[in-house]
Amino acid sequence: MGVPGPRRPCRLRRLCQICGQPLDERCYLIVRPADVVQGCSPEPALHPECLPYTAAHCPMLNGTATHYRRPVLAGHPAGRPCTDPSCPCPSSSPDEGHTARSGSPADRYEAWMIRTRTYRLVHPPGRPDAPAGISVDVPVLRTRVLRAAALTPGQQHLMDLWNALMNGS
Repeated sequence: MGVPGPRRPCRLRRLCQICGQPLDERCYLIVRPADVVQGCSPEPALHPECLPYTAAHCPMLNGTATHYRRPVLAGHPAGRPCTDPSCPCPSSSPDEGHTARSGSPADRYEAWMIRTRTYRLVHPPGRPDAPAGISVDVPVLRTRVLRAAALTPGQQHLMDLWNALMNGS
């Protein structure tokens, strides 16, 4: 998606990944079934006004890309060089999630609107300096499917349970 620089500063400073401005009262998280399992969205949040741009222009969200790309550079988990010298990239090779997705069909993507006051970073064990993403264990005000994908029965069940829990059903 369209981060105007490395993801880490956007997440730490609560900046929109599209325009780079501070988030307002509400923001959107981009969420896949795997993110629900992990408990966090790895993408920085974005303004409600910036969501239509992202949905229209991101190849993964608009359906142009049908599969996850294979790494261009094996030295960075995102498959591209990191331009932030202070970025604590977790390793010199792709992470397990990226390796598992590489070349696989694209997942389902949803946009979850949350109150920015519930925005909370999630850190991997033993890595307080390297946030893994933004917690999805928060009240969701609104959901919007950005890209449908064939879910496994287990993924669909998990998403149904999560949506029912978040919507109070």
